[in-house]
Amino acid sequence: MGREKRTSVMGHFSGGCYLTFAILVLLGSQAPSTLARGSRGEALQHGQSGTLPHFMEEPVDAYIVKSNPIKLRCQARPALQIFFKCNGEWVHQSQHMSQEHTDLGTGLKIREVMINVSRQQVEDFHGPEDYWCLCVAWSHLGTSKSRKATVRIAYLRKNFEQDPQGTEVPLNGMIVLHCRPPEGVPLAEVEWLKNEEPLSTDNVINTKGDHNLIISEARLSDSGNYTCVASNIVAKRRSATATVVVYVNGGWSSWTDWSPCNVRCGRGVQKRSRSCTNPAPLNGGAFCEGMSVQKSTCNTLCPVDGSWGEWSEWSVCSADCERQRSRECTAPEPKHGGRLCDGVALATDNCTGGLCTQNRKLLHDAKPQGVENSSDVALYSGLAAGAVTVVLLIIAVTLYRRSQSEYGVDVIDSSALTGGFQSFSFKTSRQANPLLINSSMQPDLTVSRTYTSPMCFQDSIDKELMAEHSLLDPLPDLKVKGVAERADYHVVSHPQTFPRGLAPDYRGVAVGTTLGRRSRNLFTPQVSLTPSRPLHKATAVFGHAGGRLVVPNTGISLLVPHGGIAEETTWEMYMIINQQDSSVVSEDEPEIFLSPAVTYGPPGLDLSCPIAMTVAHCAEVTGDNWAIRLKKQVQDNMWEEVMSVDEESTSCYCLLEAHRCHMLLKHPGRYALVGEPLTQEAAKRLRLAVFGSPDTSNSLGFSLRVYCVDDTPHAFQEVAVGERSRGGRLLEEPKAMLFRGNSFSLQVSIQDIPQLLWSIKPFTTCQEFSFSQVWASNQHPLQCAFFLERYSHSSSQLSCKISVRQVKSEEQILQVYTSVVENEKGVLPFSSQSDCTITSQTGSRAFKIPLSIRQRISATFDTTNAKGKDWQLLAQKLHIDRNLCYFACQESPSSVILSLWEAQHQDSGDLDSLASALEDIGKVQSSRREEQDSEFAQLG
Repeated sequence: MGREKRTSVMGHFSGGCYLTFAILVLLGSQAPSTLARGSRGEALQHGQSGTLPHFMEEPVDAYIVKSNPIKLRCQARPALQIFFKCNGEWVHQSQHMSQEHTDLGTGLKIREVMINVSRQQVEDFHGPEDYWCLCVAWSHLGTSKSRKATVRIAYLRKNFEQDPQGTEVPLNGMIVLHCRPPEGVPLAEVEWLKNEEPLSTDNVINTKGDHNLIISEARLSDSGNYTCVASNIVAKRRSATATVVVYVNGGWSSWTDWSPCNVRCGRGVQKRSRSCTNPAPLNGGAFCEGMSVQKSTCNTLCPVDGSWGEWSEWSVCSADCERQRSRECTAPEPKHGGRLCDGVALATDNCTGGLCTQNRKLLHDAKPQGVENSSDVALYSGLAAGAVTVVLLIIAVTLYRRSQSEYGVDVIDSSALTGGFQSFSFKTSRQANPLLINSSMQPDLTVSRTYTSPMCFQDSIDKELMAEHSLLDPLPDLKVKGVAERADYHVVSHPQTFPRGLAPDYRGVAVGTTLGRRSRNLFTPQVSLTPSRPLHKATAVFGHAGGRLVVPNTGISLLVPHGGIAEETTWEMYMIINQQDSSVVSEDEPEIFLSPAVTYGPPGLDLSCPIAMTVAHCAEVTGDNWAIRLKKQVQDNMWEEVMSVDEESTSCYCLLEAHRCHMLLKHPGRYALVGEPLTQEAAKRLRLAVFGSPDTSNSLGFSLRVYCVDDTPHAFQEVAVGERSRGGRLLEEPKAMLFRGNSFSLQVSIQDIPQLLWSIKPFTTCQEFSFSQVWASNQHPLQCAFFLERYSHSSSQLSCKISVRQVKSEEQILQVYTSVVENEKGVLPFSSQSDCTITSQTGSRAFKIPLSIRQRISATFDTTNAKGKDWQLLAQKLHIDRNLCYFACQESPSSVILSLWEAQHQDSGDLDSLASALEDIGKVQSSRREEQDSEFAQLG
């Protein structure tokens, strides 16, 4: 046994190495007395007496990655020699790399030894434990051993022992995902990813021992794709992805109040409703069970009109020679809103036939004939004297009123306006205010008719009713001297007169030309449009009576006032919305179009007063963030400025409102509103809409199309027409959004898709429009599409959200909740008159203010006086008190102001604002007249 061990040792040590080892062993076994006899210098060189080698660095555990060897290192002092011993065997001296130096502080020798361990050495070892190595250090006093350092080959298997599995949990439920990483050395560390991002630790319990992921209360935001990632020093492995869907079961909202009974009298039905929105089902959650509408029978008490009972007996003749009788409204009594009885409840009658003495005693004897004749003469004389007195009084009052009146013509009574064009009977005299017809008089409601049609006209029956004389001439007793009443102007098939001798031609007048004119036109628009774009144009023939021209459902209209076209002259006028190739007005200027470019003509149109054109725009005009200008296109497709909306001008007039602009123009051409942003807060309104339709090529497919257009009726009308032609249906009410001029893009993303029921192809959940695409869209619709596919035909419901947001700015959410197998297409809710085709009205039926009233107002307020009671007061009361220099240049300022009022109030059918303004003016006049009368009294 001893021989085998000696042979093993000698196998590792040869020659001088073995001799050195033997000397060290002998030295280490000698008694202290023997070592003491050594030289003192040698002892000092190797350390003080009683000092064994001390390891300053010991070998550490190591892992061999792939085929790269590792290094083990030892360092000790004082040490004459250091050798490595691996798995109980000495490492050959040739494999040692040694260094020796002296510690300057203590003077002791420090020896450092290092060896390499290869992958082959570790693999060839087949012991009961891992491959290990330690160091043995020798000094004069003996030996010291270091710790054992293990060397292992590092690896990580590919397959997980357990992959996480996808799951569906309700809101606030618990999510548990299991993960057992692959086998490896060293043991793999585990982390979780959600949608390829490291998982936040909020609301998450990660059990370190078995690497499970636990979310105690699931939120909607916890839906996503989860991945378990295992890694060590060798590699990183990913598990299969587990999809977690947090769903929300639908819940009913509260019931609405019961609706009124659907009949005014008797037995009817009332209903109430609720919606599955508390909350709405999300991510495949269950829909609400039960009915969304409840109906109930109801009984409404019928109104009972009152009726008179029998008259009572006549009373005894009184001292005044009168008798009375009465009746009551009790046969039956009026109930439940029924009408009261018409007539009087008390009747009085002379009970003597007129024969009554001065002392109220009855005369039973007949009068003598002479007395009767003398009484008749006195009676007739008294009547004649009274008549003369009344005539003289009327003449005196008339002369006095003419001398005191500051207007040549009475102002119209406000009740004539608020009544809706009724006929009235007015008192001939007025004491309190001779300039106003009595506003307290009630109109005759039996002949009242109201006509309202802002952007789409009523049918022919309504227009025939509007033509009745009682509506067109509401004030027959108050004529303006020198102004003749005219009936409606009707265009015949071949008018007899044309401007400048033009001949009639109804075969189709080209846009931009007058009837019969074939000369070159600078404003001729491009008539040839692509088939996908509707041709927005309106044409009509107008004469002296004027009228209104409308491009339906676009927010564009034109009003030609009465008298704007010369008598015995007709013009075929047109209005067309032009499609611009770019929204940039000029490359040198940062201006964009805020409205469609609109052309009206023909170019040679001769007008005696301006027309009123209304154009919708998309600018957010609150604040001072825009410089908005009206521009006109000239030669070479260049645009020149007509006026700035905020400045004064005598060439035209602009009245800017929140969603539209009213312009008074006299020269035909192509006009547009353009804007220059002054700050980054300048914003334009966008209209957002989402449409959907099944995929014709895939029975399981469904496409969602999201549109972002300028918020003008014309821009959205293009989208509605296009979707109607392709069979799309509107899935959510269109919503408005502000897009600011801060150079940030617009992002459209789809969210909350039930991933167990639907997939999106390709996997693109977010799309983006650049800032310039949106900012300079110029009425052209921006569209992005999401293509979805359901996993089975049983999945007929689709619920998701569409998020539209400008980066670092506003966001709008479109909620989609629809059945993808509906056969009935949804109605496009563009406007209440989305199918309107009537584009024009001529004559008085086109105006809110009847012609006679308009003439009276103009004649009254065009008269200037020292106290300013003229058209300026009218403009002030109608809140049109800016840029008054424009009206001062007109032949009839009041008439132009009324034209602007007509254009501004075309959407409302009442005349309340005009009537209120006239009533306020009348009160001012009355107050000033009282002051004037007081001054006269003091002078007298």
